[in-house]
Amino acid sequence: MQQGTLMRKVKSKSWKKQRFFKLQDDCMTIWYQSKRTGKTESAFSISDVETVREGHQSEVLQSLAEEFPPERCFTIVFYGRRGNLDLIAGSAEEAQCWVQGLRQLIEPRSFPLTFALVSLTWIRDWFQKADKNKDGRMNFKEVQHLLKMMNVDMNEDHALRLFQDADKSESGTLEGEEFVLFYKALTQREEVLSLFQEFSEDGKKLTLLELVDFLRQEQLEDEGTEEMAMELIDKYEPSETARTRHVLSADGFLMYLCSPEGSIFNPQHRELWQDMNQPLCHYFISSSHNTYLIEDQLRGQSSIEGYIRALKRGCRCLEVDCWDGPNGEPMVYHGHTFTSKIPFREVVSTLGKYAFKNPPTPSPPGCRRELVVLASSSAGFQRKQGSWRSWAPQSASLSPTPQELKHKILLKGKKIGRLEDMLDGPGDEVPDVSDDDNGAEAEEERRRAKVGGAGWDSALQKDKETLAQALSDCVIYCKNVSFQGFQEARSHSRPSEISSLSEAKARKLIRDAGNEFVRHNAWQLTRIYPSGMRTDSSNYSPQEMWNVGCQIVALNFQTAGTEMDLCDGLFSQNGRCGYVLKPPFMRDEETLFNPSDPGSREGPGPITLTIQVISGQQLPKVANSKDIIDPLVRVEIHGVPADQAHQETKYIENNGFNPHWDETLQFQLHVPELALVRFVVEDYDKTSRNDFVGQFTLAFANIKPGYRHIHLLSKDGTSIPPSSLFVHIRITE
Repeated sequence: MQQGTLMRKVKSKSWKKQRFFKLQDDCMTIWYQSKRTGKTESAFSISDVETVREGHQSEVLQSLAEEFPPERCFTIVFYGRRGNLDLIAGSAEEAQCWVQGLRQLIEPRSFPLTFALVSLTWIRDWFQKADKNKDGRMNFKEVQHLLKMMNVDMNEDHALRLFQDADKSESGTLEGEEFVLFYKALTQREEVLSLFQEFSEDGKKLTLLELVDFLRQEQLEDEGTEEMAMELIDKYEPSETARTRHVLSADGFLMYLCSPEGSIFNPQHRELWQDMNQPLCHYFISSSHNTYLIEDQLRGQSSIEGYIRALKRGCRCLEVDCWDGPNGEPMVYHGHTFTSKIPFREVVSTLGKYAFKNPPTPSPPGCRRELVVLASSSAGFQRKQGSWRSWAPQSASLSPTPQELKHKILLKGKKIGRLEDMLDGPGDEVPDVSDDDNGAEAEEERRRAKVGGAGWDSALQKDKETLAQALSDCVIYCKNVSFQGFQEARSHSRPSEISSLSEAKARKLIRDAGNEFVRHNAWQLTRIYPSGMRTDSSNYSPQEMWNVGCQIVALNFQTAGTEMDLCDGLFSQNGRCGYVLKPPFMRDEETLFNPSDPGSREGPGPITLTIQVISGQQLPKVANSKDIIDPLVRVEIHGVPADQAHQETKYIENNGFNPHWDETLQFQLHVPELALVRFVVEDYDKTSRNDFVGQFTLAFANIKPGYRHIHLLSKDGTSIPPSSLFVHIRITE
């Protein structure tokens, strides 16, 4: 890899360009050189790579299957929404060299090593960027340029003082270890050192008992604190001598605070921690809308990447719209629009590969979970032979649990006749084809298009559809039925049935009959889908739907923003299995709870959440901007209407490197069980809208009190180390 390899970069059947790819000496970046122009450019950073797939595991490489064997092909998948990189090596041996090499470079390491590598890589990257003449040294002018690139606006005298202190050779330049010394002085965390010294008698170390005091008094750790203190010293103390003496140095203390144990997110809740033996309707389920689309809803691209990305993100409810294709081959696309099409067989194959892969975070072996697939179809759909695993209930009234449904796929869709007919034999009832949301979406689009005179009206004209019997037979549990009101549902519907509602219809029900909606969702599944007018794939707020217990709140996963931050925030817990147990008062069919009346919730009174926003560390610049940012922090509460709130700090001028706010924000939560807390960092702009810098969202139930770091995420929801916020959290009744 460091010698370099000539490979084909492919984007389509016709676009195949030769590129010379080479791993740089830092083992962190890949450069490529065009064979035609000889131009050298940075291709990607190792830290941007999520995984490497071997063989024909992309649509582009599948289209070239007859031309190039699978053992020469591989796909590099990046974090976030960056497109994949498809490569074809000259031989199977060269392909394996890159596949195995990349996998080894991106392999997760233990936190202390990762922390050290992030810091080391961060230092090396900035040094290389600032070393203009590439002589391996930096003079003071280059250091000043470096500080600006690093988001630091520092007094020149102070910067010169740090430079001279680090210049041990007195050469007027910094090189190697001298630059590391300069960096350490630059990143000195005074607020952490002050906290350390508050609990350290000699100001140099924390004894085991002093660390225990800190864990109990500030972090509110109340179980096994002595054992925990010993584990933290063994894990995070860099000095072997200190570890032997069972003491923690200031460096070890900082490493602990920056670790998963020092995170705002309760590490125990990262794993599978909830009861998975409740009926399916008692869970919020991570759900996507028109999963196959990776762009807009009218002319966007359909791709199996949509399914792969959603599944890897923990999504458990996917949408597959099946339509007749050429030669009886079913195709998947957004009907009555101009989106591209993908063969149904490719979708099924993709689900077979990715549906039951364990989530990316460590979790118990039993965490593999079921998949609910939404399937709508056109008339000629023929059932294909395959490995679809369905769950067969003993009666149509039985409500299965996630535990019972492990490793199974449920099809939600239209059904000819009743579920009982499948279980007890055919009845005399006239076959009934239930509606689904695609019809409703098309109807809404058609109505609005006529009003607005949209040019694509003709594409929305929908012929009367009939349902393929073979596909109907696959629907075992989630029969889609038209919603006719809560009383009608209570009288005639069954737990084995499900209704799909548009966001507008759901909002009206929330407004007019909030308590009835909560009760309904305690025994039957409800799916919410975006308005047909969201042709740009924008999203509605899922929070108001979760507030009444709607389980399947379908979002456009391809669109970044607050709505997907909330979705990722809710489902980042419980082993990222895609299921979150609803609070007890939302699982009771006789509940009095109504989200518009917080007093209807049974339980203790409101709680107070107090957040001291202390400081920020190495915040990124705004995309495509060279300016140093003026950061502020906004804390948002998303929950029932009475809890919706936001507060923000003042902005710090010209300091994205180590801003200090030391401001306290306070919130009252009436229904904390439903609250999500979103931390947002923005670049203040007095003349226009503030620019997004980073965010982190989590359920209130997962917050750990005390001094905590919040590791920020990008707009795409991917980590941006080492960017973080340092806060103190207090929760009181």
